[in-house]
Amino acid sequence: MELVKNWYGRRMQAWEHELAFRSTDRVVRPFDWGTEWAERWPVQSAETDPETKLIELNRLAMADSDAFFAYRAPDDFRFNGEEVQFKSAVETPYPENNVVHARYFPAKPRFRRGKKAVVLLPHWNSSAGQHVALCRGIAELGITVLRLSLPYHDRRMPPELTRADYAVSANIGRTIDATRQAVIDVRSCFDWLQSKGYEDLGVVGTSLGSCYAFLASAHDKRIKVNVFNHCSTYFGDVVWSGLSTRHIRQGIEDEISLERLRKVWDCVSPVHYMDKYADHGKRSFFLYATYDTTFPLELSRRIVEHIQRRGAAQKLVVMPCGHYTLGESPFKFIAGYQICSFLKRNL
Repeated sequence: MELVKNWYGRRMQAWEHELAFRSTDRVVRPFDWGTEWAERWPVQSAETDPETKLIELNRLAMADSDAFFAYRAPDDFRFNGEEVQFKSAVETPYPENNVVHARYFPAKPRFRRGKKAVVLLPHWNSSAGQHVALCRGIAELGITVLRLSLPYHDRRMPPELTRADYAVSANIGRTIDATRQAVIDVRSCFDWLQSKGYEDLGVVGTSLGSCYAFLASAHDKRIKVNVFNHCSTYFGDVVWSGLSTRHIRQGIEDEISLERLRKVWDCVSPVHYMDKYADHGKRSFFLYATYDTTFPLELSRRIVEHIQRRGAAQKLVVMPCGHYTLGESPFKFIAGYQICSFLKRNL
């Protein structure tokens, strides 16, 4: 049995590497503190040393995270029957990124059970066509879906990019700003859903989208049902240790250690908002993979332990695959069934 287990693990690791390195357009970008991105944040610091400044900004953001993730609800929603568009409440130097796109998948009438809806957040570097099958599957159950295009992704990508490098990168401040923008864009999607009469609301996040979903839910009581497909405690640990972010680590490891990286990305790390999340009485589904080379397994386990210690209602599924292989057959069908089943029973 141990021989079979070891063979399976080696096979899965090899498959993960094969899938991860099909992409050949990864760019090692130079390290940058990116303190200029903090100018529009609702927290300020007079520190002149960039690292000290960012550490203080993180501390202030966590001390009043409701204010840090606060926003003015959009008043320019546009809906053409297939997509919701609006101007992001977070302004960036990139016009394309400032327009939010959310594809609309209406609940099928034969299964509709009240006004139920979820916002779905795909993975980092997802294309516009990915996760659409899951959206349609959820809609078949009578639950409307808004599939959000994440900051700097697909139609929101600046023309100089071929990947969503500005969402997560060696630029510390810009990565925080992109995360804050994603959280606020998610909450704005719920504003639109509420304006259309949707009452039972949930969120589905995968990988980076899972991080965004957790931060949004921790700061928004309207989100009652939560699906986290891959999860981790610290933002910095994923970037430092993950297979898919090796090129980012190459750009930062000569300038900063993991311990210091954690501190300057503390305010976008889910681990610091566990109490706030658990206090809202949410229903949660956590899925992670035994052979995940992108979200370290130990960090995923710790997330679940944090939730369990706080007595929050949750379901856990551990898949016998990895991060990339979860998107392959048969694992994607098993995960899709688990996600849809949880939403049907809890929303």
